[in-house]
Amino acid sequence: MTQRLFAIGDIHGCFDSFRTMIEQKIQIRKDDKIVLLGDYIDRGTHSKEVVDYIIDLQNSGFDVVALIGNHESMLLDTIYNNEYISTWIQNGGSETLRSFGISSLGKLAPRYIDFFKGLIYYYEFEDYLFVHAGFNDAINNPFEDRYYMIWRCREKYGHPLLKDKIIVHGHRPISIAVCTDNIQSQNKLINLDTGCVYTDSDGHGSLTALELYTKCIYFA
Repeated sequence: MTQRLFAIGDIHGCFDSFRTMIEQKIQIRKDDKIVLLGDYIDRGTHSKEVVDYIIDLQNSGFDVVALIGNHESMLLDTIYNNEYISTWIQNGGSETLRSFGISSLGKLAPRYIDFFKGLIYYYEFEDYLFVHAGFNDAINNPFEDRYYMIWRCREKYGHPLLKDKIIVHGHRPISIAVCTDNIQSQNKLINLDTGCVYTDSDGHGSLTALELYTKCIYFA
């Protein structure tokens, strides 16, 4: 059976949508490769369930590649230095604390800290580059700028290491219509963040997955 290659956009604690995507929409198989583009936590109400589900998928032998997003980075920053807590809380961290049933990150179980520390900044596979936000096009090695990879998006790339790649990212919410148009127009820059957590925002409120080989789009 031919391997399928999926990318899934920002989840932000939307566990029901995530589970529906995995089990009902794409119907995951052991020979699939699934790249998660970061921002699994914050804002939504079920961050713990999302993280548990990712860990369970990986432990069950599914090929799930989990990238780091700016929200996981803010959580780690807060673990290392509590001075960052106000920034994290303002960006949805309080919902994550409630989901984990803790009052501070000092009470976060080691298995979750290990999970967050193990997230990677980008993933290269065949003609594709996967990243949460984007790459710094203006430096010799764009894979060294970790800040850029989780915080900054670009409209185009001219760097010799990037310009021939199809770059798949999230981070910046766009409407479902814009996302679909981008994919159908064979754009080499694909944004899959359709604002899953923003259910009250017109054109958003859906989790999006893309099968890269067939360009089949899934919404949950």
